[in-house]
Amino acid sequence: MRKKIVAGNWKMNTTLKDGMELAQAVEKLEKEKTSDALVIIAPPYTHLSKVNELIDDVKLSAQNCASEALGAFTGDISPEMLLSTGAEYVIIGHSERRSIYNEDNELLNKKMKLALSTGLKPIFCCGELLEEREAGKLFDVIREQLAVGLKDITIDEMGKVVIAYEPVWAIGTGVVASPDQAQEMHKFIRDLLIDLFSEQVAEDMTILYGGSCKPSNAAELFANPDVDGGLIGGAALKAEDFLAIVNAY
Repeated sequence: MRKKIVAGNWKMNTTLKDGMELAQAVEKLEKEKTSDALVIIAPPYTHLSKVNELIDDVKLSAQNCASEALGAFTGDISPEMLLSTGAEYVIIGHSERRSIYNEDNELLNKKMKLALSTGLKPIFCCGELLEEREAGKLFDVIREQLAVGLKDITIDEMGKVVIAYEPVWAIGTGVVASPDQAQEMHKFIRDLLIDLFSEQVAEDMTILYGGSCKPSNAAELFANPDVDGGLIGGAALKAEDFLAIVNAY
């Protein structure tokens, strides 16, 4: 049975004080959850060590990592540094990193390999722009992102990877992919993993949906056979809303 996961990406939100309070609230509510979904939170870098002291059942993720292990890379944070804060997971390839910071598939592949070699579990994001979907290129875009981003990663290493499908046109827009659209792409990703790796990798892979997922639509999205949870943005900043999504299972 593949894991059911709900991960909260806080992005560039909350002061340290606010973040600690939010983490405590999530941890408290997580203990009362009615589903068996694994709960992950991804605060800003500045919060990781302090938040790690406040959580137990909730797992900790970073939002990004460097592509180099150490050295003269001012402002970057290496996977080893993240691991030392207590982080177990790291988000790699989020659409905002791709679009705002021009991180391409080759760079993301370097990050994936380095994160895995360090012991972090990557949440690898993929997704198409609205114009790419409208032009009928959505499957080509996802195929390239996964084929290049996951290149030369071993089958054993893939057991530590989570994939998140983010339709870029549905992130922060209030627009959400329909359950049928989400299922179609998640099924495509799972079938692609058979070609790239193996049937076992595909069957075991947790594939999350990210894109304006909220308490009102989570249950409908999660009911799809190939949707294994969510990568949550805005709704993760309110503990009650976030845990309502967790309980959508």
